Amino acid sequence: MALQLGVIADDFTGATDIAGFLVEGGLRTAQLTGVPTGPLPDVDAIVISLKSRSIPAGDAVAQSLAAHEALRDAGAERIIFKYCSTFDSTPEGNIGPVTDALMQAAGADITVVSPALPVNGRTVYNGYLFVNGVPLDESGMRNHPVTPMTDASLVRLMEAQSEGKAAVIPVTVIDRGAKAIREAMAQLREQGIRYAVTDTLTAEHLTAIGEATADLPLVTGGSGIGGGLARALSGRDAAGTATSAASDWEAIEGRTVVFSGSASEMTNKQVAAYREVAPSLAVDVDRLLTEAAAEQTAYREEVLAWVLEQPANPAPLVYATADPATVRGLQERYGAETTSATIEGLFAWLAAELRGAGVTRFIVAGGETSGIVTTSLGVEGFHIGPQIAPGVPWVRSLDGTLELALKSGNFGDVDFFSRAQGLNDQTTRESR
Repeated sequence: MALQLGVIADDFTGATDIAGFLVEGGLRTAQLTGVPTGPLPDVDAIVISLKSRSIPAGDAVAQSLAAHEALRDAGAERIIFKYCSTFDSTPEGNIGPVTDALMQAAGADITVVSPALPVNGRTVYNGYLFVNGVPLDESGMRNHPVTPMTDASLVRLMEAQSEGKAAVIPVTVIDRGAKAIREAMAQLREQGIRYAVTDTLTAEHLTAIGEATADLPLVTGGSGIGGGLARALSGRDAAGTATSAASDWEAIEGRTVVFSGSASEMTNKQVAAYREVAPSLAVDVDRLLTEAAAEQTAYREEVLAWVLEQPANPAPLVYATADPATVRGLQERYGAETTSATIEGLFAWLAAELRGAGVTRFIVAGGETSGIVTTSLGVEGFHIGPQIAPGVPWVRSLDGTLELALKSGNFGDVDFFSRAQGLNDQTTRESR
């Protein structure tokens, strides 16, 4: 079967996010970690996960262009550049520079900017991005430690970091369906507009936008537009009445462990809830950063031993998740990069050691943590399974030996960690 769709995602959890929606939209999907160099899986859609969200813009452009070339060589006629539904970027990029480079490579003179994901409370109205009804710049993203978002206008955000002009396709047009959207895009193209910001309030809007953009060589946005485009390509409706491409999924046997490195507001709530029902261990970041190398090694061994001593059900949690004030304090004492690298190093080491000890399922919260864990496990690609929560599917390594749930910081309900294991609060308490 021909490859219908290629996706370039700017981080690991973003990649699994959109991959899950592609599967729910009816497309058999594989996710690859980094630009592929060998044969590709026989699927309908391939998602390439990069770690390009907050690296220097030039590096992000280079990696994205390499991914684009690989996908086009594999036969993909449609490409999505996937970024976060909260448009995570700095005033300099990387969304704008990567979009411009991909447009040039694809020969595109117009694309859409469509980060909305209504099922997770991300909507766009009059070109402004909202998070659970709150403008982006008034949400928790305003205090993000790496990409603080201080403006909700997608037009201003896009124009500030790109080479062209942006304009809004308003909800009154979106409501009229794909034909009206295509006509509006044609008018914007005639006006020299390069980026069409699509108002989006519902899943039906995403389906209409997906249908309207199915022939564009490049689409940009969040996982929602991926789901809309998948439904358009597979003939599904917004209600999702057809069978998911992961309907025959069966979990593999083995122990599970939960890692949390995200400092997002929702992950803090998820960690707090899971601590009430499962064995949990907070990472001692001060100890990791102040002790000599031998003592740091001893501490890692202590954490590993603690995990292996815990009962298998519910899975033990190791977390570096903390409130914003604590995170700022660590960054002020040790530097943001050093703090992040040290925490990621611990999770990477733990993942490799635990795999050797028989752990086969990893539930990971946070994009950076997910990336480093996946790399440490030596996983080069996944088959995409059923969604645990919107935007968070189970994934299985291509060799079939590992399963992972890679959660973006703010995704999932408060009980996400339990739900991922098929547990509820009552059964989890009883198991203890």
